[in-house]
Amino acid sequence: MPLAAWSSDPYRSKKEGYPMSDIRAVIQEKLPLTVSEMIDVAKQFGARVTDVVLIETELRTGLSREEILTGIMNEYAHNLKAVEIGVKDGESILLGTVASQLAAQEGPKCFSDPFLDDALLYTLGAQVGNHCIGLRPCAGTGDSCPYSGFIKAMMTHGYDEKTIAETAALMIKIGSIFRVGKVTTGCNMEGYGAGSACIAAATVSIGGGTPEQMEKAMVLALSPTIGVPCTPRVLVPALCTTHVGGAILMGMYAGRLCMKVDMTVNVPFDVMLAMAAEVHIESGHSLVPIVVEYMEPFFKRKPAVESLVSQQVKDAEAKKIEETLAKAKAKAKKLAQGTENILHTLGDAVVGGSSQAVGSPTNAARICHELVKGKIKKVRVELYPELFARRSINIPGVLMGAVFGASTSDYEMYNKSVQMVKDAGIEVEIVEGTEHAIQKITITTDQGSYMVDTLNRGGGRLVLRGADPSLPEAQAAAKRLGIVLVDA
Repeated sequence: MPLAAWSSDPYRSKKEGYPMSDIRAVIQEKLPLTVSEMIDVAKQFGARVTDVVLIETELRTGLSREEILTGIMNEYAHNLKAVEIGVKDGESILLGTVASQLAAQEGPKCFSDPFLDDALLYTLGAQVGNHCIGLRPCAGTGDSCPYSGFIKAMMTHGYDEKTIAETAALMIKIGSIFRVGKVTTGCNMEGYGAGSACIAAATVSIGGGTPEQMEKAMVLALSPTIGVPCTPRVLVPALCTTHVGGAILMGMYAGRLCMKVDMTVNVPFDVMLAMAAEVHIESGHSLVPIVVEYMEPFFKRKPAVESLVSQQVKDAEAKKIEETLAKAKAKAKKLAQGTENILHTLGDAVVGGSSQAVGSPTNAARICHELVKGKIKKVRVELYPELFARRSINIPGVLMGAVFGASTSDYEMYNKSVQMVKDAGIEVEIVEGTEHAIQKITITTDQGSYMVDTLNRGGGRLVLRGADPSLPEAQAAAKRLGIVLVDA
């Protein structure tokens, strides 16, 4: 693309009193910018986030804006070629010809929104093309798929060349930080994680949203991807489609949502990204071995390579695969055996937003309330660290259950229980426990002390390990209240 195509006026801040030299000086001082710093500079000077990205690149490279925008599209050229191959007639060892099959269908492919539909098609095309001619990786080849698919959709839908190149630059800037953070295997920092965040930013950018909306959207898009491993291992057929396509869906939803509604998102993107990078390492250590164990039976093998492997090794692998499949079948059966029929599956409503963080400890308190005799003087609540940190939402539930015997669905009591307990002069002690999942409730009255020792489980359920004065009495109380007890 000729440099003349990028002709534009020199950057000028929208805010009065901030000449271009000022914003350049601020960016120069902070080089290289984090994502949140990039957002902050844009907010400070009333600038577009893409302008901040481009000024930073000018300062780091010494190139003009026109040269940068031309260079960005050159960076994407190979990957866009892969998209075209995938959509036209490319074939992948894992995905077959799914992109060209989809492209050949008349009208909408998966969704009636034409831009979303095309972005998904071209992202799928990029993944197929990746298995044909490879992709130039950002954090990895995974996130290059949604970036390329989104850019190709912009081209198809008539966006001007300058806007396309600026959007491409924005995604590479954000993706470059994920590239540094991705130090082991994991879609959390690549196709799904990096992809979701970058597509969210791009969606807000082309939609004319504010820097604040962009940061909110990136935070929302990244959150569900934290720790997600690469389940396909680049060897299991089909699974990659929903990882890279999911980045388009997650990112566009987050971006559009944040431009349409005003909601509090109080986590800076840099904090979310730092957490993602740290969890990414733990996921690689702890989750991936489990993923490999369960997915290895479905790895696509190449006969030419397998011919180089000894029969002894192949026999050992076959035995291991047989054992894994038997283990998976037994696990699935055990899960099924733990269910109720579908007419008795949903638990009681839980106020406070979480059946695990609120429902389960509240139910422990309700059981303890059933054991109590006399006037309540004190409630002691021992919660394991994760629940202790979330005490703002669970203590109102615990107190309404322990003192008043209120149900987990009593939203009116939930909103006033803390004040009611204070007004009654009841002492409350909240303790951070050390044992994982512990939620121990002790109620002291003028007639004695009563306690339940439980472990937290999701869905409002719990493990009832001990009770004072009587475990059988506590078990009977749980049954009477309809509280589900589990063995482990």
